[in-house]
Amino acid sequence: MLTTEVADRVFRLEHAYVNCYVVVDGEDVLLVDAGLPATWPLMGWALRELGRRPEDVVGLVLTHAHFDHTGFAARLQERLDVPVWAHEDDHYIAAHPYRYAHENMRGQYPFRHPSALRILGAMARAGALRVRGVHGLRALVPGEVLAAPGAPVVVFSPGHTAGHCALHLPDRDVLISGDALVTLDPYTGVEGPQIIAGAATADSAQALASLDALAATGATTVLPGHGEPWLGGVVQAVTEARAVGAH
Repeated sequence: MLTTEVADRVFRLEHAYVNCYVVVDGEDVLLVDAGLPATWPLMGWALRELGRRPEDVVGLVLTHAHFDHTGFAARLQERLDVPVWAHEDDHYIAAHPYRYAHENMRGQYPFRHPSALRILGAMARAGALRVRGVHGLRALVPGEVLAAPGAPVVVFSPGHTAGHCALHLPDRDVLISGDALVTLDPYTGVEGPQIIAGAATADSAQALASLDALAATGATTVLPGHGEPWLGGVVQAVTEARAVGAH
């Protein structure tokens, strides 16, 4: 499903409870996160809906390298030969999608949170168990302004992964928060601003501390990796996420 302009010239593609974003500047397109393998054809349709072609894509930014955000990244590299950025601390995960740190045993979550089964099932059907590794990544540098559509500022926000980075688009008053701050946790099915459960988070204490960097952007619109856009301001979202805490 393509949601038209969740922010100024920023579009959301939601598939299997995972969000990807399309940032447009003139004819150029920047993709943020690569969903799951079955998202690949949907991204092509989304670009066509926007009157763009695959050749208009100038790059892909990975907020982090978990398998549900790198699903079509390798195919994009092969098809379009465009740069793919991720923080260097996530390059290993990108190459080895199922070797990532997490605090809690994942197996307990479906029993404790049965409402998450529909989410995890949808992700599995979209290819969550067959994501290819991605190599040859360019490094995101904290504080850097990317020479790409939206002129995104890299906001280092580790915890969910060691190299997690959000993207702040100041002129559009938008923060693409990735999984540093979500409005749906795929492992619990719980909605509302929060960090993701320890089933997929490397360091929850660090993830909570990184919320300060997100709040400092002052963005009005927060676009998470999972769940609906948050339009109530990042400061309020951070306040609510801190109240939920680690889980």
